[in-house]
Amino acid sequence: MKYIDRAGNEFIEANSQEKFLEMLYDTSFGRRLLSILVKPGLSSFAGDMLDTKASKCLIPSFIRQNNINMDEYIDTDFESYNDFFTRKIKQSARPFDMAPDVLCSPCDAKLSVYPINEDSVFSIKNSVYSLEKLFDSQKVAKRFVGGTLLMFRLTVDDYHRYCFPDGGEKSGYRRIPGVFHTVNPLANEKYPIYTENTREYCLIRTDNFGTILMMEVGAMLVGKIANYSGKKFVKRGEEKGRFEFGGSTIIICLEKDKALIDADILANTSEDFETRVKMGENRNEIVGRNMFQECVSGICFRNVFQECVSGMY
Repeated sequence: MKYIDRAGNEFIEANSQEKFLEMLYDTSFGRRLLSILVKPGLSSFAGDMLDTKASKCLIPSFIRQNNINMDEYIDTDFESYNDFFTRKIKQSARPFDMAPDVLCSPCDAKLSVYPINEDSVFSIKNSVYSLEKLFDSQKVAKRFVGGTLLMFRLTVDDYHRYCFPDGGEKSGYRRIPGVFHTVNPLANEKYPIYTENTREYCLIRTDNFGTILMMEVGAMLVGKIANYSGKKFVKRGEEKGRFEFGGSTIIICLEKDKALIDADILANTSEDFETRVKMGENRNEIVGRNMFQECVSGICFRNVFQECVSGMY
């Protein structure tokens, strides 16, 4: 997979994870093995193993292989591999831009951006799916026609906690069970991942960007989504949840004419490059900007949100 950082440097992602996926999807043995690996029972077992103290032995080599700067993190003494994987970063390492007119990334990831049309189907490395199938809801899908879909792909070396991109009023969570599959793009060559993965989403009536939908997608083997529940009103940059071990994906859908996505991100996506982004970023490396600040507090906007929440299930 190809991606570009905000300075324009190009990278090709080629690692043991991709080689393993090639074996799973391109060989008969691999496909038989895959049918076993995606079973939820095995996923739970793998997660339990990574919660044991014995799993700590995996941490040093992972840090070396992925060049992780541990000086950026609060704790360096971990009880298990999952404890390490969900480590919390220092606020100084990921300051969140609080300017109301900027749209920041909710996580560290590789980003692609796509328009949403009336009859859109999204093809990501030959995996084709509709918005209705993704959300398991025709009503919710229709709310975002004319808007924009932002896909944030987290790999194992990324920071796996994520936050709210803007403050506002949050709906309850909708969880859609599924068969665990990897979110690595290479896997998409053979399998439509977003109709198979467990996913969870909510609607947020934001302060500055209209009503957005934010979805988390779990990954093969562990893929555990741990969203924090209970709060109706959320703050910009507030931690929303975390993924446990495995690459994962976050999707944000924006309504029509609520944000202008940065030109370099749009250009990179059109050329089949993902854009490397970090949570919070700064005013020179944001995802997009607010288009119509005055529309956010209108009564029609409030009614759209309430109707969407009441009809989403």
